[in-house]
Amino acid sequence: MTTFEEHLAQGYGFGGPGLVLGAALHEGRTHHPPHVRIPLAMLNRHGLVAGATGTGKTRTLQLLAEQCAAQGIPVFAADVKGDLAGIARPGTANPRIEERAASVGLPWAPAGAPAEFVSLTGRLGAQLRATVSSFGPLMLAKVLDLNDTQTGVLTLVYRYCDEHGLPLLDFADLRTVLRYLGSDEGRAELEAVGGASRQTLGVLLRKMVELEAQGAERFFGEPEFDVRDLLHVTQDGKGMVTCLELADVQDRPRLFSTFLMWLLAELYQALPEAGDLEKPRLVFFFDEAHLLFRDAPRPFLEQVEQVVRLVRSKGVGVFFVTQTPKDVPASVLAQLGNRVQHALRAHTPEDDAALRATVRTFPKTTFYDLDETLTTLGIGEAVVTALDPKGVPTPVVAARLAAPASRMAPLTPEEFQAELAASDLMAEYGPAVDRESAHEMLARRMERAAEAKAETAEEEGMARAPRGRATKSVAAVTVGALAGALGRTVGREVIRGMFGLLGAKPPKATRRRR
Repeated sequence: MTTFEEHLAQGYGFGGPGLVLGAALHEGRTHHPPHVRIPLAMLNRHGLVAGATGTGKTRTLQLLAEQCAAQGIPVFAADVKGDLAGIARPGTANPRIEERAASVGLPWAPAGAPAEFVSLTGRLGAQLRATVSSFGPLMLAKVLDLNDTQTGVLTLVYRYCDEHGLPLLDFADLRTVLRYLGSDEGRAELEAVGGASRQTLGVLLRKMVELEAQGAERFFGEPEFDVRDLLHVTQDGKGMVTCLELADVQDRPRLFSTFLMWLLAELYQALPEAGDLEKPRLVFFFDEAHLLFRDAPRPFLEQVEQVVRLVRSKGVGVFFVTQTPKDVPASVLAQLGNRVQHALRAHTPEDDAALRATVRTFPKTTFYDLDETLTTLGIGEAVVTALDPKGVPTPVVAARLAAPASRMAPLTPEEFQAELAASDLMAEYGPAVDRESAHEMLARRMERAAEAKAETAEEEGMARAPRGRATKSVAAVTVGALAGALGRTVGREVIRGMFGLLGAKPPKATRRRR
């Protein structure tokens, strides 16, 4: 019969570079060597870090991220609670860290990782923006919480803008397009690409207003974030860790989770095919992943599945961080070859069902009763299975994980401001750019239409008016026509344009390449 030590050596005794998680844990004690590892070449087979609240998922994310950076692999990580920023500074030794280092048989030395901080609001890092056009109708529909019919109409609006050369850069562009297509002048053009009711267009406008009330209009515009800036490696060969700070938008999970999906889709579009590499170009950590899939429409889920499946060949690894494997759709879960499962709790019937479902997702093992093991793991312990260098799943083992070498606490406000002051991305993406787009183009179009109506009305009025009676001014006729045909809001925009109050916009800024 195979002993546990033989079992461990067969599964984790492979050579080559990898991420060291810790030491195997069996029958109350740790076993090493070999240590429990994930080969670098298998990181682009993606992974899952799961577990109940407070079991150490964030520290596992930090451990994986700092090791990637130390081996020259750039990292992008979502920092939902603001407690991952400490990765930029070395940790501090204490008795608990020393005891854990001795237990897992790994030396511990404080070390920070090079880090950049980005933000969806611009308050906690470099402003991360996307244009409405590149965000796409499916992702925007998820953010706006649209039903299938409304999503179809939004897709038609995108198609209309593409066919008529109307760039959708910010929310003002989309708002103006929706109002124009709901007017008498624009309705015929919308009918040409499929048509929609004014009521549905009104719903889209109201949904936009709700999102804008949360400050979301800041997330859309230019300069759009160039995802290739995530691939930066420092001069001393360390991968840059880019942290998306989300502490100030925690109450908008639908928005930030979908924005993360946009980043991943952009990476797929921007990167050339790479095949199997010795180490990935980038590892992407998707924290609070259940927020991405909750109440998501089927077309969106299909898009997520496709990107996750295909981005592997671009040299990108994706790790989803969530509470249970059930949070991730089966079609996506099937793509995740590396698993780190922290403790689960079974306090309710729903918890018990989630536990049993989780156990069924792991390979069979004769050394553990996973139902019991998963409920008795301590903080910083996890059940692990990965892919070995040949792509074969490694044996399931419980492991005591090593402590991160970087600080396991947030940065102080002074330290955080110092990091931002030294940031290259802050200088590149800080100032907003507002160039000509659909808003201005439609304003000019409506202005010309209003002028033509005014001239026609004036000529007809002069022909009908008795001699000596004053006729209406061009401005008065224009205001009247706009009020009736386009609505008061669009009318105000056109009048501002007629009197030169919109102003010219600067040309698009030239983006720096690393």
